[in-house]
Amino acid sequence: MAELKLDLLVIPTYSKYTLGVADASTYPTDPPSVSSATIEVTVPGFGTILKPFSVQDFNVFTMSNLGLVPVGSQQPLPDGIYRLKYSVAPAYENYVEKSIMRIEQLQEKFDEAFMKLDMMECDRAIKTQAKVNLTSISFFIQGAIAAGNNCAETEATKLYNQANMMLDNFVKNNCGCTGNNYLVNFY
Repeated sequence: MAELKLDLLVIPTYSKYTLGVADASTYPTDPPSVSSATIEVTVPGFGTILKPFSVQDFNVFTMSNLGLVPVGSQQPLPDGIYRLKYSVAPAYENYVEKSIMRIEQLQEKFDEAFMKLDMMECDRAIKTQAKVNLTSISFFIQGAIAAGNNCAETEATKLYNQANMMLDNFVKNNCGCTGNNYLVNFY
């Protein structure tokens, strides 16, 4: 007989409006004899919400079904560190916790900046500079994710804010490229 081992998977939904969480647990019986399964979702800036959790299923959370905005309204989930705690009855000492860095809004902003950049119109130095800038921003985004997923909240926030600032400057400066960085550092 298998023993109870709770586990969660956060599945990318590629949407700033949804958070996908799948039950990846093993249960002693099939179907599981769980009378009550709940998940606590700590949403940045909103606190912790306790919700029922569908066992052996894919659960999708939105601002609306978390009770943070009126039903029917669509508002993006905030970026930041989310904490998830899944527990089952009869013994609520059976639980698993996960911490993840969610960056869907920043990623959408990055994708839009990347898609607006017409690489074919820039001369070689400017095109290369734009790639350098986007690569740097991407490294900061990945660093924020890595730090957030490994409980380094302060570092995750600093890296996220730096990536966001760099991205704003990149967009504001019409792709942020002058070619000077490439000419000085790579030519």
